[in-house]
Amino acid sequence: MTQSLQGKVALVTGGGSGVGAAIALALAGEGAKVVIAGRRMEALSAIAAQSERIVPIAVDVTSAESSRQLFERIRSDVGPLDIAIANAGSAVSTPFQKLDLATWQSQIDLNLTGVFLTFQHGLPDMLAKNDGRLIAIASTAGLKGYPYVAAYAAAKHGVIGLVQSLALELAKTGVTVNAVCPGFTETPMLERSISTIMQKTGKSHADAVAALVASNPQKRLIQPEEIAQAVLWLCGAHSGSVTGQAISISGGEV
Repeated sequence: MTQSLQGKVALVTGGGSGVGAAIALALAGEGAKVVIAGRRMEALSAIAAQSERIVPIAVDVTSAESSRQLFERIRSDVGPLDIAIANAGSAVSTPFQKLDLATWQSQIDLNLTGVFLTFQHGLPDMLAKNDGRLIAIASTAGLKGYPYVAAYAAAKHGVIGLVQSLALELAKTGVTVNAVCPGFTETPMLERSISTIMQKTGKSHADAVAALVASNPQKRLIQPEEIAQAVLWLCGAHSGSVTGQAISISGGEV
């Protein structure tokens, strides 16, 4: 542990599994006090048990009131926020013509509005000290299109626009705003997508994975720890000139 984030207070939404858990553990390993937030307290508590620096708090990131209460609790129980990682999200796969309005709205609420609320509630602490990091875990679906995930891709494209616009607003402050855009990553969420492919196409597990990694020039799934390392770099003292970026972690996928 380099202690490079010693004394910093960080939030990771969707921190109970997959990429969020990897990010939380990496931040804690560098000395930060980390709040992980999400809907499933049992999953959050399991991750928090792995580090004395991690605190679990239940939240619905799509709710303005729940988000407000989360940040009030962070300030009162942990301290003013230095780093906010908006990671909570999920993808629903369906043909566009079968995409109903409720599913569309739920995808926008979770994948885009959740980022908006996390950034908006987290920003005041950072502006007060003229220092901070706002980071959205977006997706390569924020940089290009994929079939059958129109709502998810639209939301992630919105995240990139939010990041770029807010970065310009904050360019003369000490607060940076960036997005990390993973390709297909080996997580429980991806495993659900693999199961859907197997169910709908009759493919084996191996063939379903092969279909997903076909667009990755390295022909492999991204690991959550690789995304966590990119986040650590963006949180570091030497990344202050990096803002408004959408950093692809995808094995060279374009």
